[in-house]
Amino acid sequence: MNTKDMDSTPPPHAAADWTIDQNWSAYTSEEHQRWTRLHERQMQILPGRACDAFMDGLSILDLHGEGIPEFKALNEQLHAISGWTIVAVPGLIPDNVFFDHLANRRFPSGNFIRSDAEFDYIEAPDVFHDIFGHVPMLTNQVFADYMQAYGQGGLRAMSLNNLDALARLYWYTVEFGMIASPAGPRIYGAGILSSPAESCFCLESPSPNRLGFDLLRVMQTRYRIDDFQETYFEINDFNDLFRATSQDFAPLYKQLEAAPSYAPYETLLSDTLIQMGDRTYCRPER
Repeated sequence: MNTKDMDSTPPPHAAADWTIDQNWSAYTSEEHQRWTRLHERQMQILPGRACDAFMDGLSILDLHGEGIPEFKALNEQLHAISGWTIVAVPGLIPDNVFFDHLANRRFPSGNFIRSDAEFDYIEAPDVFHDIFGHVPMLTNQVFADYMQAYGQGGLRAMSLNNLDALARLYWYTVEFGMIASPAGPRIYGAGILSSPAESCFCLESPSPNRLGFDLLRVMQTRYRIDDFQETYFEINDFNDLFRATSQDFAPLYKQLEAAPSYAPYETLLSDTLIQMGDRTYCRPER
């Protein structure tokens, strides 16, 4: 979510807020089938690993595997549940545009789907990552409110030059977050939920650290964009997450000016340690 170096001018086919038409009728049968294959693969993996809020959201929105959903129909359901809508965008968008959409309960989603060559891994978020991975969580009212608060905080952070810290918060919660449950840790981050390999790795591998969520610690921790995460932060529940992040961040940003940043694999004596990773899987950063 760090696009601060992007040209702020939208492409010719996009509106001033970077939104575009989903153009659902233009999807080919092969693209619809690709969604179905991606969906089927994840649904073999996620039950028992994904959090209840995500699985409930899939059911509520009827996000089944029969082709790429049409945003217009999906929005009628989603808006009635949580006041959110999905807007199509041409890929990554500038930070200020991204934050403004979230602050107004609009979730930006790519309208393209990955190619077969990128079936297992894609760098830019596509419609499967955005809709399957993110949107079910927006049916949970507390998490939906957190996402709006994050957007509002992002707009404030831009004037304070603290986007790196805020990007780390998004990464370790919205994309790669985990949550405690009576049955053990569960996944709520879209970056994991849309990845078959990381859905298993984060829960079953002895390699990564799993740490209790601490807001300042998260904002100090660098992350991997090129491989599995080396640390995951686990919240107790979504109310805790919302309470921790609904405060004024200006004093935190002041603290961060003099605070160190930590490597993705580091643990501290002050951490709430849930699993100390043995780093059996750890590749050099590219």
